[in-house]
Amino acid sequence: MTRIGIIGAGHIGSALARGLVDRGYDVVISNSRGPASLTPLVSELGPNAEAATAAEAAAAGDVVIVTVPLKAYQDVPVEPLAGKIVLDTNNYYWERDGRIPQLDQKQATTSGLLQEHLPLSKVAKAFNHILASEILTDGRPAGDADRRALATSGDSDEAVALVTALYDEFGFDTVNVGPLKDSWRVERDQPAYVVRQTREELTENLRRATR
Repeated sequence: MTRIGIIGAGHIGSALARGLVDRGYDVVISNSRGPASLTPLVSELGPNAEAATAAEAAAAGDVVIVTVPLKAYQDVPVEPLAGKIVLDTNNYYWERDGRIPQLDQKQATTSGLLQEHLPLSKVAKAFNHILASEILTDGRPAGDADRRALATSGDSDEAVALVTALYDEFGFDTVNVGPLKDSWRVERDQPAYVVRQTREELTENLRRATR
């Protein structure tokens, strides 16, 4: 059984924790306030979930999800994530995160910044353009004509394949945007951002993206 570390226990982190436990994964989840603050959540999730510090979640996970406000991405522990697949849900909200010149000037992507921070990890974008409330409710069986699609992006084929398999477990089709340098196509304010779309519609929305 794969153990998933989750760094960040906000709406998306908590929804993913619930979905992963329901699908038979062990989850080690952390937040910035410390393990004690997560007691109600892990009690709800049951014996396959435990609370930890960010460093402990990073070390414990075979795969680790980073779902923190973008302004805190440099606080993500580096050493325990070396060699691991890291799924990045982050989005840039300058109103919350403050101005990040590299993003304002279209010289970087949110996931690219995390990859730079984690040079020995394999970062892939995942679950960034769906509302947290829809992660556990919008999935449909494979082959459903109206099955929702989500995008991923990464420089590692292994990481992209893992996201694709995970999306399928949650009931979503996958569209691969390509390398992290192209992941801006599914960032905030682009046509594919937080709208319900099939694989064909997502492919078209990614094509329509402008920078």
